[in-house]
Amino acid sequence: MAYDLIVLGSGPGGYPAAIRASQLGKKVAIIEKEALGGICLNWGCIPTKALLKSAQVYEYAKHAANYGITVAGVQHDFTGVVNRSRGVADKMSKGVTFLMKKNKIDVVMGFGKIKSATQVEVTAADGSKQVVEAANIIIATGGRARELPTLPVDGVKIIEYRKAMSLPTQPKTMIVVGSGAIGVEFAYFYNSMGTKVTIVEYLPRIVPVEDEDISKELEKQYKKQGITIMTNAEVTKVDTSGAGVKATVKTATGEQVLEADVVLSAVGVIANIEGIGLEELGIKTDRGRIVVDPYGQTSLKGVYAIGDCTPGQALAHVASKEGINAAEHIAGHHPEPLDYNNIPGCTYCSPEIASVGYTEAKAKEAGYDIKVGKFPFMASGKASASGSTEGFVKVIYDAKYGEFLGCHMIGNNVTEIIAEAVVARKLETTAHEILNAVHPHPTMSEALKEATAVAYGEAIDI
Repeated sequence: MAYDLIVLGSGPGGYPAAIRASQLGKKVAIIEKEALGGICLNWGCIPTKALLKSAQVYEYAKHAANYGITVAGVQHDFTGVVNRSRGVADKMSKGVTFLMKKNKIDVVMGFGKIKSATQVEVTAADGSKQVVEAANIIIATGGRARELPTLPVDGVKIIEYRKAMSLPTQPKTMIVVGSGAIGVEFAYFYNSMGTKVTIVEYLPRIVPVEDEDISKELEKQYKKQGITIMTNAEVTKVDTSGAGVKATVKTATGEQVLEADVVLSAVGVIANIEGIGLEELGIKTDRGRIVVDPYGQTSLKGVYAIGDCTPGQALAHVASKEGINAAEHIAGHHPEPLDYNNIPGCTYCSPEIASVGYTEAKAKEAGYDIKVGKFPFMASGKASASGSTEGFVKVIYDAKYGEFLGCHMIGNNVTEIIAEAVVARKLETTAHEILNAVHPHPTMSEALKEATAVAYGEAIDI
């Protein structure tokens, strides 16, 4: 065989898998049809965070007087903001190119189709084909924006996230359909830039996968920021024949027509599994995702799948760990399978959201008798000093043993704090140990200990 491993896709699952396999002495090739780093580095996680940081800086500048600083004539350059984001993405993609060279991984550009358990046919941009062979294959083809029949994306008036981060001009008005992470992040960005934003969510509350208290708080903060929110609402048709878009929205009280320059469809992600040879080889799928065992192996021995094309959470850090585990399993190691109930989720709107483990409702559904504590950042000295008192930390413990069941945060920089809860849960830390672990003061992170104190009736600061 020419290679020990072929990795199909170079996103946050594929390139770590390739690097880990190379570290373990395997000869590796990676196949990529577009750009090294995949969606995350080029059109997802990284460039969106660059956009959001620009929005945050603009917000700071507009409210500098709150900090005793005078800033006159604050303006933003929308094109400059977009260009900065693209520059950050390009730098990260070049970083992956460097890592491929450093780890002696061959990069084959083109679209890969699996012909057998040991062969991948690669079609280059010019139409030429070659067959690459290896003892093992990892499918890391990722996902793309889901498209609703009632909301056909045209890339001009009805757009998805890729177009949303590279529009040539800023729209005056925007309708965001869907309020998951992508929807609420872009809603914050465009609203901060001065676009009038309306969120339309089919379910009863925004960020519906989060704890209900988090949803309520984000809705309250977004309404304060001037974002219009419609829940229990469905876009049933769109008319793009005029200058903008007319979207018919069905609600509990009837239909209404919303007008905007642009509609952003942010209704989830579907797997990229078409045309890569799954059907021909009989590789099992279920509900549009590739079925895998705890180590990522598909129904065809020697072929693995990781990341957004498999049933786990569609998150970059999940894909990375799955990729590393698959590479180690191929190398004959025995990696510990992922605990999908201890995967942190982060949403980089403002205020930020971070969570891990059971929501309050899910903990009750699972039959736990629980203790719940909530500590508002309004009572945090660090939050007051930094001028960011929105939000809270909420913790959920098993009342019998003190098991750390879940943690849910909304506020400034909470995406940097959630890892404490993840590690604590991994180590089977109890509430007693959190209470007795001295947290630094003043910090935002001490809110986790304070919330635990609330749960056990030992609160000092509220």
